Amino acid sequence: MSTYNGEDPAMLLFTPGAANEPHEGYRTLRDNHRIVRQPGYDGAMEVIVSRYDDVCWALRHPEVFSSAAEAVDIGQDQPLIPLQIDPPDHSKYRRLLDPQFSPKRMAQLEDGTREFVNRLIDGFAGRGTCDFHEEFATPLPSTIFLLLMGLPHEDLPTFLQWRDNTVRPDVELGDFEGAARIREQTGHDITAYFETAIESKRKDPDDGLLSRLVHAEIEGRPLTREELLGTCHLLMLGGLDTVTATLDCSVAYLSHHPERRRELVEHPELTGAAVEELLRWETPVQMVARVVKQDASIGGVEVKAGDRAIILIGAADGDEREFADADTVSFTRQANRHVAFGGGPHRCLGSHLARLELRVALEEFHRRIPDYRIPAGTELVYSPGIRQTMGLPLEFEPEPVRLPSSATAALGRA
Repeated sequence: MSTYNGEDPAMLLFTPGAANEPHEGYRTLRDNHRIVRQPGYDGAMEVIVSRYDDVCWALRHPEVFSSAAEAVDIGQDQPLIPLQIDPPDHSKYRRLLDPQFSPKRMAQLEDGTREFVNRLIDGFAGRGTCDFHEEFATPLPSTIFLLLMGLPHEDLPTFLQWRDNTVRPDVELGDFEGAARIREQTGHDITAYFETAIESKRKDPDDGLLSRLVHAEIEGRPLTREELLGTCHLLMLGGLDTVTATLDCSVAYLSHHPERRRELVEHPELTGAAVEELLRWETPVQMVARVVKQDASIGGVEVKAGDRAIILIGAADGDEREFADADTVSFTRQANRHVAFGGGPHRCLGSHLARLELRVALEEFHRRIPDYRIPAGTELVYSPGIRQTMGLPLEFEPEPVRLPSSATAALGRA
């Protein structure tokens, strides 16, 4: 449980344990602190936006709530593209990248993704136990990312360490300087890696996404070094972290609510809608950072240029002003306009890939392992910001030994 002291609304988000059960804190903010503007941890003014309509407005108005590089420093050596480039320049990068992640292109990955999901399940189904986070939720999107980019699988441990250093650095809670040092060094390491990889693809092109970007043109010219590095840095973080976090949160929820899990086992056709509802209810990316670029009024509160802003998409997704019976998880919910993928011009570039990975993962996991549970006495701990479990042990009835199909074997050789 959160240790919120009732005085500082921001503490509803950042106290130890707040990420484990965030909904009570979200509700308090929405109902009692619609828009918060107050000094942050370093004295700079900070704005917190929590209601659905206000969150959507902020996301759709980057001229006020900008995601430019000063909004968040994660040690990057150059702006993350397209996230930290606002319109109008943002549009040219989306025109380049959106076709690479289109629904049609992502649909072509379904068969291979399904085979790889089953290969992962083969690794623990006969054992009757697994750490879902380590053995499934982490390797699934991470391996697909490396395959898409055309990068060697043996580099995965390094990428995962960089991910953790960036998103959840190993420091004491509140050690902002220590976290900044880790992120800065990690940013330099990521830049050095991709400088080498980019030069390699320039000399020896292939069919991977990185090679296509290296040889692409934007407005009639090749991408610059800084543009390529900023794009690669962002793709790495998005490709390695958010689907893992979403799978962790979804399966933890289904473990604690077996009646919901049985719905998916008995009616697998509901899985697509279940993905959307679990994205709404769990919203792994709790918040996004912005910086106020011009004075404005939102929710009756004046915000000023230079203010930092925290846009609480997790709180917005539980807002009863938008969602009927918002506290009820329903896999038949209609018009589920959640903002788990953000909104406005910076809406998540990889949302179609994420939906594919999540749907296929839950379909195949429940087909193979329909009844699972978290061992008695286990206390799950979630990371803040991007909610991910620090390990997710599961128990289930062991599956009889299953010989891999030729297609699975072929994927393994690849």
